[in-house]
Formats: sequence, C-alpha cells, structure tokens
Amino acid sequence: MAQRRAARILPLALALAAVAAVSRARGSLRALWSGQGCAALGRCCPGRDPTCAARGPPRCFCDQACGAGRDCCEDYARACPAVPCAVAKWSGWSRCVKPCQVSYRVRQRHVLQEPRNGGAPCPPLEERAGCVEYWSHPGVECQQSLLPALITTGSYGKERKKQGVPKERETAGYCVQFRLGPIPGSCQQVRAPHARWTRYLTQGHTVCVRCEWPAQDARSRRCYGDGGGAEGNQLLLWQAAGHPRCRGTWERLGRPRDCSCPEVHSLVFI
Repeated sequence: MAQRRAARILPLALALAAVAAVSRARGSLRALWSGQGCAALGRCCPGRDPTCAARGPPRCFCDQACGAGRDCCEDYARACPAVPCAVAKWSGWSRCVKPCQVSYRVRQRHVLQEPRNGGAPCPPLEERAGCVEYWSHPGVECQQSLLPALITTGSYGKERKKQGVPKERETAGYCVQFRLGPIPGSCQQVRAPHARWTRYLTQGHTVCVRCEWPAQDARSRRCYGDGGGAEGNQLLLWQAAGHPRCRGTWERLGRPRDCSCPEVHSLVFI
C-alpha cells in the first residue's frame, strides 16, 4: 500500500519541480529581456524600421511606428521622447547685397537644438527681402540715371496726400515722361489687387511718372532712376513696386510742366 502511494506522489513531485524550473527560467528570461529595451539598444529610429528592435521574445521596437503597432519596448516613451528643433532669434538685416540697384538684404538664425526622435524639423534659417541702397558701400552717392526706377500706380500718390503733406512740400515735385520698351509677360500674370495696374503697361505707350517729395533725395531733390543724367535715346530701367518680376526698359522723353497721361498710365516714383 505504501509503495503504491509513493509511486503516485513521485510523478506529481517531479511535475511540480519541472513547473517550478520552467517558471524560474521564464523569470530569468524576462529579467534578461527587460534589460534589452530602447535605452540598452541606444537607438530611437524614425518611421518604421524593423532593425530598430530589442531582442525578445516578445520582440519590441524603438521606432516611431511602434505606437500604432502596439509593439513598443516598455521604456520607449522614456528613452525616445520627440525633441523638436530649436533655433535662435533672427540676426539683424544685412546691408543690400548690391548697392545702387535693386537687390536684397539677408537675415539669418542658427540651430540651437537639432531635432531628435521624430521631433519637428528646423524652419528656414535664412530670409531675404528686397531693398535699394542709394549710396555705395564706400559712401558715394549712386548715379541716379543708372538706377532702376521703382514705380507704382498714381493712386499711391493720393494716399500719400491723405497722410498729410507739410506746407513747404505741397508744391515740390515734377513730372517725367517715358516711352515704354518691351513689357515682359510676367506683368500680365498678377493676382494681387495692388499690382493689377501693371496689366496696362504696353510697349510703345507713353507714361507720366510724378516725382513727389517723399521719394526725392534730400540733397538733389530728384527721384532715383528719373533719367535726369541720361544721354539722348538711352534706355533706362524700371521696376514695378510690389511685383518684382515686372520690370523693363523705357526711354526718357522729357520733363513736361504737368503730367497729362491717362489714369492707367499715370505713375509715381517710390
């Protein structure tokens, strides 16, 4: 009887011992695998990257797509936080790149923190803005006749008057007539309401451009690009303010007493 009971207990004991051994082994493996997360791997990958994985089973990942797949390693959020790009404040604007002509100025900023782990990318690090300098870098005044004339519609002159004109400046100004040369197609391709006047520029037509006191040089009392120093039949340059791709040439016809052109051909210097 005792022998039979012992025979029954022995297999049960062996089975329990085997279960305990397997449990201990699994616990050891879990301890091993828990140390093989993103931190131990030393990688946090963008997108879906099947090689960015810690050893398993279960296999876990340290890439951006693991959240959707629900197969991230336990320390993913702690070891792989998204770090956005950080940039410094803008520098001051530079001088015009090319004096005595329409060009551009530049400002820049630098990266303080590169993006990591899928953080927001860096914004542009350089900006440009159009400008004109009427003095060369050595400090010599530019030759006005060689400058592009910056022009806009005559209605801009009316807006100037609404802002208040000093009494001593009310009569300051003069008119210059030009014959337009070839007009680029870009002058017709405009949507902005403030630049639609460029559609009326036509080769061979005469335009009247008024030089008002806000656009005059303080010493010479002339507008830059008015062609006053140009020789006869010399082609001069103009550019539409607010529409930099609309530019061309014209020939100075003279300086009449009054501007008498149709409204669509009545312009002002800027």
